[in-house]
Amino acid sequence: MNVGRLERLAHSFLDLFPDRQIYVRSSDRVHGLVLTRRLQLTFAGGIAVCALWLGVSTSAVLVGAVGRAKGEAQVAQTQAKYERWIADRQARLNSAMALLSAPSNSIDELANTLEKRHAALAMLLTQARGTPGALQAMAPILIRPLAAQGSPAQRIQAVRLDQERLIEAAGSFAKSRADRLRLAFRLAGLDPGVYAGRGDAVGGPLIEAKDPRALAAVLDVDEGFARRVQRAAADLSDMRGLALSAQALPLAKPTDDTAQTSGFGVRLDPFTGAPAFHSGQDFAGAFMTPIHATAPGVISFAGVRSGYGNTVEIDHGRGFKSRYAHLEAISV
Repeated sequence: MNVGRLERLAHSFLDLFPDRQIYVRSSDRVHGLVLTRRLQLTFAGGIAVCALWLGVSTSAVLVGAVGRAKGEAQVAQTQAKYERWIADRQARLNSAMALLSAPSNSIDELANTLEKRHAALAMLLTQARGTPGALQAMAPILIRPLAAQGSPAQRIQAVRLDQERLIEAAGSFAKSRADRLRLAFRLAGLDPGVYAGRGDAVGGPLIEAKDPRALAAVLDVDEGFARRVQRAAADLSDMRGLALSAQALPLAKPTDDTAQTSGFGVRLDPFTGAPAFHSGQDFAGAFMTPIHATAPGVISFAGVRSGYGNTVEIDHGRGFKSRYAHLEAISV
């Protein structure tokens, strides 16, 4: 049936190109020109090839133009980024040169500025207090020995540079830890944006200031320093909010020195050998290995439950519960 349909289509197509005769009359003479079907098909094929070539060439030109435009835009963005970075470093260099050329009678003023910056840093580092790894991240700068050589202005400038490095270290540590916490939330199927900034200790004047200019007025420091402090404070606040929220969720491992033998999800049933959904995690450990709650909560059940044996269930709030089953004994 399909063959017959193709034949009919072929005949219909060929019928579009019947033999044609063209007559041209000039004075008393008549000239005739015969356009055979083959000749017409040849002309039509040539026109189709030319049209296809023209379309492909036009598309190639357009694609190339779009690619060049995107490349130029990326180059412009990269150039603007490096120009901003260079301008910032140049501003810091100019500030340092101004300090190095300051007369001796301005040392007291420089020391006063240094003291105010130090007070701002103390407020910043308060947000990182008690956070695991924070002290180690900033220890190389905190324990750096003070410069013993050079003029007083040079020694003050060395301290200022250490203050800048401390801000960068605090911000970098906060961003790295916050990224790891966000990943843990996502792996648990949670939206980290919902839990960020929920801690009572998150915030303070460094975060509440409307803009760097307002913060500079509050701290009595230069606006550039206030901007960097506020940015680092925002990173630390975000990190601390995620960390405090994570502590209230059952994300930790309930046992020590044990190996996970089965995860959450589809697995081969150990009794039937068929694929089955496993709504938990299995850990293999020594006899009477202690099992601890993974987050604060209220015990909602402790006893024997069908299919789970000795079982303890804990309600952690916010819709989260954890269940500890197949226990040798219960001690709550």
